[in-house]
Amino acid sequence: MKKKTDRKQLVAFNDPNSPVSEQFKTIRAGIDFSSIDSTFKTILITSPEAGSGKSTISANLAIVYAQQGKKTLLIDADLRKPTIHKTFSKNLYTGLSAVLTDEISLEESYQPTEVENLFVLTSGAIPPNPNEMLSSKKMSSVLEELQQQFDLIIIDTSPITIVSDALVLAPQSDGVILVTRFGSSLKERTKQAAEQIRMTRAPIIGAVLNGVTEKKSNYYYYAYK
Repeated sequence: MKKKTDRKQLVAFNDPNSPVSEQFKTIRAGIDFSSIDSTFKTILITSPEAGSGKSTISANLAIVYAQQGKKTLLIDADLRKPTIHKTFSKNLYTGLSAVLTDEISLEESYQPTEVENLFVLTSGAIPPNPNEMLSSKKMSSVLEELQQQFDLIIIDTSPITIVSDALVLAPQSDGVILVTRFGSSLKERTKQAAEQIRMTRAPIIGAVLNGVTEKKSNYYYYAYK
């Protein structure tokens, strides 16, 4: 029996006309306006620390792009604390780490969702060497191949100031979005995260600030100039 996607955090799917869903569409529009001179094919999403809500942002942003008609792939490249398989009720093990170790083919790895045009590539089993796997030539070739098959790829990665996984993936993306949480993300930690991203020469598309008010679904997007 097919499991249904019924997660509260997937508000863009469960309630596409809600004010919260409109916020994600606003974020999507902000990204699109940022790419006037070039098309963002691969977007990496990270945060200064854990608990920012980056995976929720990644999932809902992928949904609104798919709803726009783009064939979208959401990759869970957080090989330390993956969540995408739970969010979409998908198989964890037929995922990224299995592809990188040649256990399965790339075509076998990404899974369709109940959202039309949206596919997910789960993390696969948690490996002992996440950073080495993500910085491998195999990972580069996997991304290159996926870019030929999808209109847009969104990569959810580990917090950038805690481990260096996002740093090795950033140069392979067209841009980075930094997710922070009001009242939790320290100013110095956020500044450190932005500086680390800039060192990779990957452009920072913008940032999403969560929890601006007590209302549950307040997301604020701003673009870097």
